[in-house]
Amino acid sequence: MKFITQTLALIALLFIYSVKTFAWIYPEHRDITLLAIQNLNLEYRSNLDQLWAEARTGYEERLTVTVIDATQSVNPTHLDFASWPAIAGDHSCSAKNMLYNVLQTDWILKVANIAAELKIDIANSENRYEHVNALRDSDIKLQRVDNEYATRAGSNNVHFLLSRPKADTEVREYLIACLSEGAELNALGAYTWYHISALLKASKYFKENLSDKKQSALILSALADEAFALHFLQDAFAAGHTAGTWGDASQRKGTHDYYNERGLEVTTWDGRRMILTGDAFMRHQDAELAAIAIQLSIEQLLDAATGKKTFNYSFGNETIGSSPDTFNVCKNIYMPFRKVDPDIIITCSKILVTTPIPGLATGLGELPRFRTELGMFIGVISAIRGNTVNGGFGTEQNKPGAVGGIDAGIRLGLGLEGVLHGGGDGLVFLDFGWRQDASSTMKFGNSPILEEGGQFTAAIPSREAYNFRIRMPFYLVPFDLLITAPLLFIAPDTYAGMAVTAGLGGLIPWQAGIETGIGRFQFILGREIGVALYGRDKNIGALLIPLDNQTTALVNFKSVQLDFPIVEYRPFRTFSSDQSSSLVFQLNFGVDFPHSESIRLPEGIEKPELKPVWYVGLRTAFDWRYYF
Repeated sequence: MKFITQTLALIALLFIYSVKTFAWIYPEHRDITLLAIQNLNLEYRSNLDQLWAEARTGYEERLTVTVIDATQSVNPTHLDFASWPAIAGDHSCSAKNMLYNVLQTDWILKVANIAAELKIDIANSENRYEHVNALRDSDIKLQRVDNEYATRAGSNNVHFLLSRPKADTEVREYLIACLSEGAELNALGAYTWYHISALLKASKYFKENLSDKKQSALILSALADEAFALHFLQDAFAAGHTAGTWGDASQRKGTHDYYNERGLEVTTWDGRRMILTGDAFMRHQDAELAAIAIQLSIEQLLDAATGKKTFNYSFGNETIGSSPDTFNVCKNIYMPFRKVDPDIIITCSKILVTTPIPGLATGLGELPRFRTELGMFIGVISAIRGNTVNGGFGTEQNKPGAVGGIDAGIRLGLGLEGVLHGGGDGLVFLDFGWRQDASSTMKFGNSPILEEGGQFTAAIPSREAYNFRIRMPFYLVPFDLLITAPLLFIAPDTYAGMAVTAGLGGLIPWQAGIETGIGRFQFILGREIGVALYGRDKNIGALLIPLDNQTTALVNFKSVQLDFPIVEYRPFRTFSSDQSSSLVFQLNFGVDFPHSESIRLPEGIEKPELKPVWYVGLRTAFDWRYYF
């Protein structure tokens, strides 16, 4: 038991670490970039097309002929530049990693196809439930082709804007806080780092007389740095990433999800007022607003590459190579030191002032915060049960009947509902409680007179039990996360991928939750198991067993009942800032194994053989939790 509880605690920490709070989803990132490039004037667009043609030399089988392909849909065979910012950050950890994935991997085309399918599914969704289910299906598919999808950038807030320390924070003060060495890694900091790398490479591209091969490699790297930068600039325009990053994982996730869906009124540093939504809920006006900043950033890159504006790429003795930047936004926590030409910071600030002013940090005037059901909890569970049984424990007691009962207990666990867009369920808990069963409807024998005996002549009398339940997701077979727990120390990334996949419904995602207008359905066979121990107190169970037509034996016995829920339905769920309650219906089956039988009366006879009792039933439970 100690090993199980320790492992469950480690799995709990792993799930919390794996909370996914990226900003715009892949098709939204791509649409923003498409719109920005489409809005370029003829001169800029021509220059970008020329640079793209040079950059794709040698990679014609993977990169599109034109810099963007607005007609691209499902099953793409090539990737355009607009797809790069969508791959950055969410499907890669650095510009170099992103470019490798774009050019060298096959799975990235599968990612692009899943994203195209998701865009169609969201467009065709007629209500929120279809929308959520489309996101769930997409997350399941993405996790299967990109096993690091849910755990990338889990150690920092690189996709978020830093909160303002006070209401009168000026733009210069805020930008210094975002970009300074030692600052918490943040969206504007990551954007600026990579945009600077792109501008320096573009300046070198224009100024130096390089061979065609070196020029091609250099501009390809500059475009990769810029695409990686654009991902985080786009993130700055997602409502849930503007509201603030304070609080624990539950508050960050809950606040992120709330404002992304319901919107947030913001003002940019340069004075524009707007309402933003966020990832998976982007409107066309949101894309237009973000595209303004993206267009300006691309124009600055083109100005540097064509000599309209050049920068001192030798400033601070930084070596500008022909490979994309390697700064890892998934592993680093703080902004590193970088000595650059002050002129390049001034250029970057022209873009940064177009971004939304973020919410205040914790304290007076902070935006309202929300929590999601994420984290450790203690709860109370009460349930009523009704089972149809195949007979009694006696070998001759084959008449079917019914047994009812009630449960009550304490629940300790980890809430993980909806870590990935509401479709997942990484719920883990242990229940400890008590059970009271009513007597069975069938009698211990076939004589009609026994019908007058009430519960005293029941085949299975009323009885009590200690009740235990355990629930946790599994990767392939029940409890495999416990069995493979050593991987948590030997290969943590592999184990993290297994745990996240388990929370999404498993390797074969047949246990993913399905949202509907009347509640949530989920197939949970093997995910939850109940164990009831009967006859463990001073009131040892006793049965009347007919031995023949003249003799009836009174038999003492104990039993172990195993309960296996098959399908679960939750018609409603409420959640406050720290408490939740829900009603749960479970269709289940199980078996009750008798053991330790002995004859009480009459003395001296051979004890009869008892058999297991099988049942199918319905369990209705009220689930209340308090989150720490």
